[in-house]
Amino acid sequence: MAKKEKEAKGKADKKDKKGKKGKGGETTQGGSIAGHARAKASIRRTKGWAGLAGFAIAAFVSVQASVPMFQAGLRALGAGVVGYMLAWWVGVLVWRQLILAEQKAAYEIIERRRSEDAEPAGGEKPRTPQPTA
Repeated sequence: MAKKEKEAKGKADKKDKKGKKGKGGETTQGGSIAGHARAKASIRRTKGWAGLAGFAIAAFVSVQASVPMFQAGLRALGAGVVGYMLAWWVGVLVWRQLILAEQKAAYEIIERRRSEDAEPAGGEKPRTPQPTA
């Protein structure tokens, strides 16, 4: 019985070590699109609409050109995938710049507040009390 328990414990330890290997307190400096809620939602929505638009346009054009239905469907699927991928690429490019602009604006606000806190109110030098005789 003790031997089986040791083997089971050894296997559990190996599983724990494998699970912890790539995970942990790895943080990246700066913003990430994957961690930005608005960016994720916007890119997801854009990909969906672009895929549907590519599909619909290609299907319409193919049917108008009297292409057989099977080929029209294949063309529509291909155009939908291309639209989806292009929307993903453009969305990532746009949101990368937006996130950098947001970070720059936040940094400037922080610096402005620090400089305001450093200088006294009214922009004058503080007076030292004069001794009265």
